[in-house]
Amino acid sequence: MEAATPQKPIRYLVEEGGRRVGVVLSLEDYEELCAAQPHDPELLVGLSDAELETLADGMLVPRLQDRLSHLLQLHREGDLSAVDEQELDRLLEQVDQMNVLKARALYTLYQR
Repeated sequence: MEAATPQKPIRYLVEEGGRRVGVVLSLEDYEELCAAQPHDPELLVGLSDAELETLADGMLVPRLQDRLSHLLQLHREGDLSAVDEQELDRLLEQVDQMNVLKARALYTLYQR
């Protein structure tokens, strides 16, 4: 029969009145607790800070930005063809996806 390992005493943070307001964890216990937490799916893992900053500052290449500006101008003027409207929708979807990635990159940087 194996001997039971002794449990570590629990240390509390206590207010002056004696009310317990916190628990002190050992670094080992803290790391174990953190490892058990589910990972945030919004975090972009495996990227360096420099890569995240580059992604957060990213924008459409000038050729696509110019095309987007032109299509938006046609839309404002009411001269947008059905084909142009589909292209505009695709470009706007790309911008939306880029903005999501930029936000996730910034979020990841702020979580570090």
